[in-house]
Amino acid sequence: MADGYTLCVVQRLFSTFPPGWPGVGLLFLRSSVATALLFESAYCRSASPGWIHTAGILLSIALLAGYLTPIVAAICLFVHVLIWCRIGVGSAAFAIIVFLDLIALALLGPGGYSVDASRFGRHVIVIPPP
Repeated sequence: MADGYTLCVVQRLFSTFPPGWPGVGLLFLRSSVATALLFESAYCRSASPGWIHTAGILLSIALLAGYLTPIVAAICLFVHVLIWCRIGVGSAAFAIIVFLDLIALALLGPGGYSVDASRFGRHVIVIPPP
């Protein structure tokens, strides 16, 4: 580059933040997992402590926004397991689908339409010459 400056493109936390249709697909995946957690925490509201319902609401908001998605997805899985242990699994198929969705979300990341993409996405850093 001119003037002896070096450009570096830095990307952290995830390998990619896909925009376009793949990003929309990940947004839908995040939304479906957040909705499942909201419904389950509301369903077990009378049979569980209040903190599980509060955690379900906060984690659903974080998932919808795409904030620290792999960490939040792991915590969501833990909360789902707590709910399932408390009230039982109504449907094994539902439990398996939620489990697989959470694993996929933790491995794929949030996508291009998320808080994580704006915070940890590609940034151009200009390094001045020595």
